[in-house]
Amino acid sequence: MTRIALVRHGETIWHAENRYAGVSDVPLTALGEAQAERLGRWAAGAGLDALWVSPLSRARATVAPAERATGLAARADERLRELAFGDAEGLTPAEMDERFPDARERFRRDPVAHHLPGGEDPVAAAARAVACLGEIAGAHAGGRVLVVAHTTLIRLALCELLGLPLADYRRRFPSVHNTAISEIGLEDGRASLLAFNVPLDAEP
Repeated sequence: MTRIALVRHGETIWHAENRYAGVSDVPLTALGEAQAERLGRWAAGAGLDALWVSPLSRARATVAPAERATGLAARADERLRELAFGDAEGLTPAEMDERFPDARERFRRDPVAHHLPGGEDPVAAAARAVACLGEIAGAHAGGRVLVVAHTTLIRLALCELLGLPLADYRRRFPSVHNTAISEIGLEDGRASLLAFNVPLDAEP
C-alpha cells in the first residue's frame, strides 16, 4: 500500500476574508509561512519517499521547507492545481451572492451540477486529481508521499476515491485546514482513508 499525505497549502492573504483563490496566485501570510515551516519539521521525521505539489505559488511555498528538511525535490504537476473558479475568482461568498445570486443558490444546492459560473467542471477536476494520485501510488509503491495541493481539489479527490457522491463534497468534508494531514492508502486501485484533517501538533 502506498500512503499519500494530502495537505492543503498554508494560509494565504485571502484566507481571512474567505476569498476564493482558485488558480489566482496569492502569497502566504506570515502565519502561512509558519505553518509551512511546521510542515517541514513534520516531514523531516515522516519517512517520506517523495514530495509532489501543485504548481501554484502558495503550494510551492508551503512545500519548500519540506524539501529542505528531507533533501527531496518536489515534483510539480498541473493536475494538482486548484479548480479554476471562473467569475468567482477573488470574490467572497457575500460578493458572489450580490453579483450572481441565482447561480450562487444553484451552487449551494449542487456544487457539481451547477458549479460556479465560468469555472472548471468539478467532475473533470476530480478525474485529473485521481489520475495523478494513481500515478503517484504506482511510482512510489509501498512508500509514503507528501502531496501539497488545495482544499476543493482534495475534497473532490477524496469523494471520488472513496465512492462518495461528488455533489456532497462540501457536506462530507466541510473544510480542509491549512497544513493539516489527511492521509489515504492506495493499493490495487482501492483507497482507504487513514486520517483526515489531523493538526500537525497532534501528529506523533
